[in-house]
Amino acid sequence: MRTNLRLLNAVQYIGLTLITIGIVTFLYGFFVSGYIMMTSIGIGTVMGAIFIFLMGVFFVATEEMQEKTAKGIKLTQ
Repeated sequence: MRTNLRLLNAVQYIGLTLITIGIVTFLYGFFVSGYIMMTSIGIGTVMGAIFIFLMGVFFVATEEMQEKTAKGIKLTQ
């Protein structure tokens, strides 16, 4: 249970950091510099941050479900 919270917190901080960097890069490329390359890098960074966050939440949910389910099927005759 404790590792789930640590993993979720790590994913949140990494996702928040990457999405902030991506938004700043996108805004810089779109409004300030006019470079299409900076804009596309910003969009890619935001999409990567969302992907990392969703995969981290999926891993935490999967681990939580594994802990709560019964192991194996008991057969009686």
